[in-house]
Amino acid sequence: MIIRWFPRPAFARTVALTTGLAGLLALVPAALSVPTATASTSTADALSRADPSLLYRPGTHVRATSGAPAPPKDVSALSWVVADARTGAVLGAHNAHRALAPASTLKTLFAVTVLPRIPSGTRHSVTRADLADVGAGSSMVGVAAGQTYDVADLWRGVFLSSGNDAVRVLAGMNGGWKSTIKQMQAKAKELGARDTRVVSPDGYDEPGQVSSAYDLAVFGRAGLKMPAFAKHCATVEAQFPGNRGSTFGIRNTNKLLTGADGVRRYRGLIGVKNGYTTNAGNTLIVAARRGDRTLLATVMNPQSGVSQAVYEEARSLLDWGFKAAPAVTPVGSLEPPRPPSPPRQAAEEEKRGLIARARRAVGTEPVAATATATATESARAPHLAGAARAEPSDRQSAPSGYVWPLVFIGAACLAALALFAVRRSARRRRDPAEPYPTPPVP
Repeated sequence: MIIRWFPRPAFARTVALTTGLAGLLALVPAALSVPTATASTSTADALSRADPSLLYRPGTHVRATSGAPAPPKDVSALSWVVADARTGAVLGAHNAHRALAPASTLKTLFAVTVLPRIPSGTRHSVTRADLADVGAGSSMVGVAAGQTYDVADLWRGVFLSSGNDAVRVLAGMNGGWKSTIKQMQAKAKELGARDTRVVSPDGYDEPGQVSSAYDLAVFGRAGLKMPAFAKHCATVEAQFPGNRGSTFGIRNTNKLLTGADGVRRYRGLIGVKNGYTTNAGNTLIVAARRGDRTLLATVMNPQSGVSQAVYEEARSLLDWGFKAAPAVTPVGSLEPPRPPSPPRQAAEEEKRGLIARARRAVGTEPVAATATATATESARAPHLAGAARAEPSDRQSAPSGYVWPLVFIGAACLAALALFAVRRSARRRRDPAEPYPTPPVP
């Protein structure tokens, strides 16, 4: 009977047009609610698609797009990695997980582990027992028994002079040599560095002590997130306490940072640590910043025999990384592996809870029933219930996505109704024997 009340076809056409537009506009908020893809999202997607096993395969791995420069061919290191320090994306690698002796680059893991455990401002009087087991031929900063040192001085001795004597003292302050080894091993596992086996925290050659270019990049990245670590590894020169209140100068042994012995200083370099032992050869972790991008490069045991090869090969890798970064797809990530997913039962409980909240939002489930379901969910999976309460507010509004299709369907029905009215009115105009009905008088 409603159709018979439309007085004119023009009015019906207007109704059809209006309701059709309303249906289309109903889709606009839903479309606008879809997040816009960003560069960080693209990087995260690329990292999620990267095959974690790729970096465990021998050889060089780079996934370059059209126009990307090839990795330098003059790199003779047994292992190397170039990675983005911010995202953890590995841009290129060669034998990334090959187990090799790390030398003093292992001090980065020592610092990442012990720096937070000894309060800044702590002072310590060194005894002969603190220095009794320093390995023969070790690099030393000049820590002396009977002298009292500020902990910051000892850390400068570790980072600038690579002093094994300073490491011994700090390890003693941290609970002892063996305890520090256990802590370092646990920290490596926490960071996802599974190739590292710690035997001597100072990096001194010991049987069975190994790491990898991948793990060293992980340690360097973790350290740069710590303000004290970042400050120490970027320091070029400092004064170290001597006898009777005197001091003497110490200088960072990272030649890409200082520009010494014929090695040109690398523009934008911000640390991190170099090392050398007879067994390990030369090893190096470096980080450099250009614009808003910070890259890490690790180089282990170059084989070319060229003087200062570890620094020049790191330079070549950093240069390549800055040029290639926009045009390569990551081959891996320095991020630790994600924890395992919850058990199936807990996941099902979470799913039921989400469905209950969605039904309540659109009014298709009684509140009492929803409350019962939520209570059951909390009782069976309390850790998931807590996580649901901690979700941001936009997660709670997610069920509104169910409303817009219903609005659109309703608008489409109204449009169809109006179109039927138009056609009915046109037919009546062509057939004068059936005049338009008169609207009822109220």
